[in-house]
Amino acid sequence: MALWELFVIAVGLSMDAFAVSICKGLSVSKLEKKHMLLAGLYFGGFQAGMPLIGYLLGTRFETLVTSVDHWIAFVLLGIIGFNMVKESRETAEELDASFDVKTMIGLAIATSIDALAVGITFAFLNVNIVPAVAFIGIVTFTFSAVGIRIGNVFGLKYKSSAELAGGLVLIAMGVKILLEHLGIF
Repeated sequence: MALWELFVIAVGLSMDAFAVSICKGLSVSKLEKKHMLLAGLYFGGFQAGMPLIGYLLGTRFETLVTSVDHWIAFVLLGIIGFNMVKESRETAEELDASFDVKTMIGLAIATSIDALAVGITFAFLNVNIVPAVAFIGIVTFTFSAVGIRIGNVFGLKYKSSAELAGGLVLIAMGVKILLEHLGIF
């Protein structure tokens, strides 16, 4: 997998965390650097950890699904992408200003479930997992920290656009993987 492809996937995966970070930033009356750091660490950490878990699961069952791995990648990325596009059309949820461990872990898990599925596809694509998950974590950390700031300054204006863009990117990557395997692209 080329670096630009990994970057596109990392950006797509980080859009859920970015959107939630915007909401968290909107809910903070007095923004502090620790808010940005906490969001970055939670979201970036979970976005890095989930693909690693998915990768380990994917490599464990690789021999069972090698003949259909491209279809699995296509379907998983498509479902994740379509869900993100759908979520971009929904109305804003209630804002919670809490940055406590329970709240942040819940949000981090919710925004990184899609990364678990991507990790499974990484196993089928033989991606070098350690640099890939580190890269995803760093990109998500950055987007989350910036999202807190943007939310605090601009509000919900960019939330749905971020989710829509992320969903479309993941769908496009799924289609690309399928077309490459079928010899069309």
